[in-house]
Amino acid sequence: MQTIKFLQQPTSEAWINQAIANLDTILLDHSHCERKAAGVALNLIFRYPSSAKLVRTLTSIAQEELEHFEQVNQWLDRRGIALAPLTPPPYGAGLRAAIRPQEPHRQLDSLLVSGLIEARSHERLGLLAAHCPEPALAQFYRGLMASEARHYGIYWTLATTYFDRETVTQRLQELATVESALLSTLHPEPRIHS
Repeated sequence: MQTIKFLQQPTSEAWINQAIANLDTILLDHSHCERKAAGVALNLIFRYPSSAKLVRTLTSIAQEELEHFEQVNQWLDRRGIALAPLTPPPYGAGLRAAIRPQEPHRQLDSLLVSGLIEARSHERLGLLAAHCPEPALAQFYRGLMASEARHYGIYWTLATTYFDRETVTQRLQELATVESALLSTLHPEPRIHS
C-alpha cells in the first residue's frame, strides 16, 4: 500500500476489512467527520481572526466541509440511516492532547494536526473507493479524495506561512509519530479514523 505524504504508516488491511463490512456505520461516522472538520476550520478562524490568510483560506474549507457533510447526509437518507451519535474513537482526542497549549505552539500544532487528519482521510477515502463493492458509493468516495488531498496541503501551506519550514517539518514529524501510534491498534468499532 502507498504511504500518503505526511503519514508515517499506511492503513492496515484489518481496517479495510472492518470498514467494508460496516459501510453504514462508516457512512454515519463520515458524516460526523465532515461536520467536525467544518467546526475545526471555524474554530481556527475565531481563534486567529487577525491572521488574514488563515481566515480567508479556512472560510473556504469550512464551506466545502459543510457541502461534504450535506452530501454524506444525502447518502444516509438514501440508505435509510438516521443521523445519530456515535462513540468517537480515541484518534481525535489523542491528537488534540498532543497540541501544546501555549501560543504560538498552539497555532502551529492545530494546523498540523488538522493537516494530518485530512491526510489520513484522503488515504482512507481512497481505500474505500478502491475496495467498496457498491460502484456508486465507491465513485462518491473517489470524488471526495481530491478535496481531502487539497485540504491537507492547505493546512501545511498555512503552517509554513506563519512558521519557518524547519520548525514545521520537525513538529510535523513528532505529531505524525503520535498519529501513527494512535492507529497502531485497530479500534473495535468501525470508524473512518479507527
